[in-house]
Amino acid sequence: MSTQGSTNRPTFANGTQLFVRVVALAHLFAFGSFWVQASGLIGPNGVLPAGQFFGMAYKELGLRACYEAPSLCWIFGAGHFVDILCAAGVAFSVLLLAGYLQVVSLAALWVCYLSLCSAGQIFMDFQWDSLLLESTLIAIFLVPWRAGRGEFSYEPPKLARYLTWWLLFRLMFLSGAVKLTSGDPTWRSLTALTFHYQTQPLPTPLAWYANLLPLWFQKLSCAAMFAVELGAPLLLIAPRRARHAAALSLIALQLLIALTGNYAFFNLLTIGLCLTCFDDDWWRALHWGVEPGPGGDQAAERKGARATATRWFAAFSVGITFFESAAALSSTAARSPIVRTVAEAVGPTRSFNDYGLFAVMTVERPELVIEGSDDGTDWKAYSLPYEPGELAQRPSWVAPHQPRLDWQLWFAALGPSDNNPWVGTLCEKLLRGSPEVASLFAHNPFPDHPPLYVRAVRYKYEFTSPAERSRSGNWWRRTPIDFYIPPVSLKKEQ
Repeated sequence: MSTQGSTNRPTFANGTQLFVRVVALAHLFAFGSFWVQASGLIGPNGVLPAGQFFGMAYKELGLRACYEAPSLCWIFGAGHFVDILCAAGVAFSVLLLAGYLQVVSLAALWVCYLSLCSAGQIFMDFQWDSLLLESTLIAIFLVPWRAGRGEFSYEPPKLARYLTWWLLFRLMFLSGAVKLTSGDPTWRSLTALTFHYQTQPLPTPLAWYANLLPLWFQKLSCAAMFAVELGAPLLLIAPRRARHAAALSLIALQLLIALTGNYAFFNLLTIGLCLTCFDDDWWRALHWGVEPGPGGDQAAERKGARATATRWFAAFSVGITFFESAAALSSTAARSPIVRTVAEAVGPTRSFNDYGLFAVMTVERPELVIEGSDDGTDWKAYSLPYEPGELAQRPSWVAPHQPRLDWQLWFAALGPSDNNPWVGTLCEKLLRGSPEVASLFAHNPFPDHPPLYVRAVRYKYEFTSPAERSRSGNWWRRTPIDFYIPPVSLKKEQ
């Protein structure tokens, strides 16, 4: 029997529970991915030791540091406790994925991931990290506040569901709007995709082929992207057919993005948000899903403390994120004292965000190649697992795993070394022979002893043409730019 036909009111139990499972899966990937890199990134012998970070923050800010960088590490330390955070995150992810203790698992995941983000410093400062935190916080209001297993028949509070749509609207609409408001000429001329496939941080093998598409197709693709990012979000509160079409177009866009670029769990989480837009009759038309049936417990949850908490959270969240979104679109709004005060107040939680990826297109691809030497003459490269180094290195499929050193070195190459002192720290760790840091590279050319000298060379990388690749087998060609960090050594200057 159709619930919509009998009550004339659509229900969204199945799509919402699927979204909660997607949040669980995203956390599983996020915690697991960072866990295998944690010792080299933020461990005691890592690039940016978390213990030193918290110690310096407290020395400079005092107790305010606990607010600016909220983390359980303030209580339990930042050594092996980072591993415990990751293990707990994996455990609660599995519990949530199975549907047990949903509200407890979501709250624990939010606390653990926020703690890890603070400890991770620049390595945990990506938009999808913030998106995961915000999604998790909203999901707390979508699930039953009771013990036991969360069933697909549970119809979530309407107000909580609207919060997921508001998040999806901001995520996608702002992604399109900031490209235009930034003034970037490549977006306005629809030529951005002629650069994007080879300049994005971690292209897939299909990106090489997409880069060969003719200009007219690249412009048409860019226009279609704007139509989806700016148009589809406006239909999220439209009648069901328009809303379903909008959600399907957003899902299609995410799948296309995932085919040519590795963006960790971002595409998965965005698709999860889209699933909340499909009502239960839509799922049953696909011969999947269960019949929602509000029972006594659900009726009681719509009154009392649960309903009050949901209303207060919704009012606070929408109010805060409205100001955040206005600041993302308008420089005048961004300079407003009110907006700045709001951003400073909620910023440390990373759970009330503005969004907008690739506001300015990168038209060239500088890459940092870290090299070591025993004599200052013969240099050998440390190869990253997924960023291009060797010219014959084929782009890889790596998402939902995120190799965070690869990503941060891509960002570092775009600016001067003075803006990225951590790259110098990375070189120092290699000179000192830190096995944890060396493990972040796919190839360590000095397995038995650390080099005497290390340098970082900046190259311009480009995809090869079909003729070049056929002749040489190389996916990339490169041209030297400069020394990002000239040869350095631990030997004292005489």
